This record gives sequence, C-alpha cells and structure tokens, in this order.
Amino acid sequence: MAAAAPIACFLPVLLIGVLFGLAMDYEVFLVSRMREHYERTGDAKEAVVHGMARSGRVVCAAALIMTAVFAGFIFNHDPIVKSIGFALAFGVAADAFVVRMILVPAALTLLGDRAWRLPARMERLIPHIDIEGARLPSGTASDDAGSAERVTNPV
Repeated sequence: MAAAAPIACFLPVLLIGVLFGLAMDYEVFLVSRMREHYERTGDAKEAVVHGMARSGRVVCAAALIMTAVFAGFIFNHDPIVKSIGFALAFGVAADAFVVRMILVPAALTLLGDRAWRLPARMERLIPHIDIEGARLPSGTASDDAGSAERVTNPV
C-alpha cells in the first residue's frame, strides 16, 4: 500500500500552465486546418472532417508522446514528482482525446457555418484584416500578370 502524501501547493499552477500551453497547441493544429478548408470550400462539415483527417494524427501522436513522457515520472520515488507526472499524463490524455478530438469537432459540426462567422454586431465593429490571405484571388500566373498590369496602368 502506498503512503499518503500531501499535494504540493504549486501543483495546480504548474498544471494550468503546462496543460493550457499544450491544449492551445493541439487546438491550433486542428482548427487552423479546418478553417483553411472552410475558407476554400465553404462547407463546414467537410472542413471538420478534413481537418480531423489531416491534423488529427499529428495531435494524437503528440498527445501519446507527451502522455508517455509525463507517465514516466510516475515511477519516480518522490511523491511530489509522482503526483506531477500522474496529473500531467492524465490532463494531457483527457484534454487531447476528449476535448480536442471529440468535443471541439462535435461542437463545430453542430454549429455549422455559424462556427466560422462573427456575430453581426461584432462583424461591424472589428476591421476586416485578412492575415491568412484567404480573400486573395487564386488564379494562374497569367491571371496574376494581367492583374499586375491593371494595377500599374489604371488608365
């Protein structure tokens, strides 16, 4: 039987910092691929399926690696290190596989097109900045040369 040990007071702060950072990495991997596909096709459900198919494997592999790394600390003799390892391993696995791989895609699928739009009031207030270049025309090189010519010769 294992001896009972107190929980370190810094454990929640450490957990929040590490788990939040990993969760945001996983979220960016998944949702950015979905957003790119949605911008190209305009089909919200297909975008979620495409994003999960392309980026889900990366997130799954990263989560398994991090879970294994943190679970390795459970075999340490120090009870504080054991508790940190167990909490991080469980937190990464739960966040990556339950939240990022099940709940987020389910919510995005249920919301459909509304998941990718701002509410009307916010749309009017926030300036339209196209950081990703989603609204750039996607044409051939001859189209680009013609458009450059039109810009330089506005007459």
